[in-house]
Amino acid sequence: MARKDRPRDRFGEPAAGNGIMSRRIFLEGALVAGAAGASVTAARAEPLAVPAWSKQPGSPFTPYGQPSKFESKVVRTFANPANAPGTGSARTPHQHLDGMMTPSGLHFERSHSGVPDIDPEQHRLVIHGMVRRSMVYSLENLSRYPRTSRIAFLECAGNSGALNQAQPAQVDIQAIHGLLSCADWTGVKLSTLLDEVGVDPAATWVIAEGADSSGMSRSFPIAKAMDDALLCMYQNGERVRPSNGYPVRLLLPGFEGNMNVKWLRRLKLTNEPQMAKDETSKYTVLLQNEKAWQFVFPLEVKSVITHPSPGHLLKGAGFYEISGLAWSGNGTIRSVEVSADGGKTWAPAVLNNPVLPKALTRFRAAWQWNGGPAQLQSRATDDTGMVQPSRAAFIAERGLRGNYHFNAIQTWGINDKGEAANAYA
Repeated sequence: MARKDRPRDRFGEPAAGNGIMSRRIFLEGALVAGAAGASVTAARAEPLAVPAWSKQPGSPFTPYGQPSKFESKVVRTFANPANAPGTGSARTPHQHLDGMMTPSGLHFERSHSGVPDIDPEQHRLVIHGMVRRSMVYSLENLSRYPRTSRIAFLECAGNSGALNQAQPAQVDIQAIHGLLSCADWTGVKLSTLLDEVGVDPAATWVIAEGADSSGMSRSFPIAKAMDDALLCMYQNGERVRPSNGYPVRLLLPGFEGNMNVKWLRRLKLTNEPQMAKDETSKYTVLLQNEKAWQFVFPLEVKSVITHPSPGHLLKGAGFYEISGLAWSGNGTIRSVEVSADGGKTWAPAVLNNPVLPKALTRFRAAWQWNGGPAQLQSRATDDTGMVQPSRAAFIAERGLRGNYHFNAIQTWGINDKGEAANAYA
């Protein structure tokens, strides 16, 4: 059915089946009466009890704030090869979070040789190669340059690779999509330093190298360096965490995660990519026709429903909010649609402000669950017009050979017990 011919709800918006409600419920504040109803009225009929914590003084101040003890399950999960301690990843628990920002302590981590213990007083960054004059910067030097901040997501190129399995893996959103986070990053524009060192007009690439023992390095185009690249010293208002690159990391907004080199120690300007091990042996996109895309940097438009998802239990038929995240390495999220019938029908979701380029966007939709089976999906569109593909369309182009840049639509199957599970529609 063509989009212009789709049925409309009473608000004139595209109607969807299996209980998806109009987003006007959120926009016009009509939610309270329909969702809360009698339970709120009944609660008002009884006076509130006075619990123990309201009868005695609470705990004193602490030097550094910690989450409530009742949130002890809100932690990263990680897996490391037994023969390579510190190599692997730690994943963000999106099933327990809301909003668009990721707390620093829950930001995903990908390390190739553990987290180096770097003394910021001794750390140095060199910029050399095809420049007028090479420069070496200390953290004290960098702190004297004008700083800027931006909210940006980071996503590992291998995030969601579990969906490339022939059968749906019975794991939660953290295991599938946990290599994704969003933070407020503050630092010095790379273009400021490149203007200072003087770029040779023939330079077209930059090689970034980290100070970890793996010598992690990647090449990226000089055009990106002169556009929105940052040398970040702060994350969510405090110094960048060690696992995320302390004392200084590279931020290339929208580009795949490991190009945002942590513990940055060297930037070399060249007229060609360096063909490092991490841009030849890995991080290439394998296609169905046995060819591959190399140097595919921006992460394509994508979304995922975080609530409900595996681990959440729907406690009986009735109203629920569907909520999730959408993002695009090519720009700004323009719209998100949701479906409860495996993509047969779709309706628009509400995008929570702020909606920023190359940042996570929180979306919400109203759903009246009838207590029966459902297949929840989300589909994002960015401001370039790119639409998140179905899994079938994605596999038709790329097959099941690769694990990188997987941006196909995720399906959560809901059974009549209210349990969610990874499913293929």
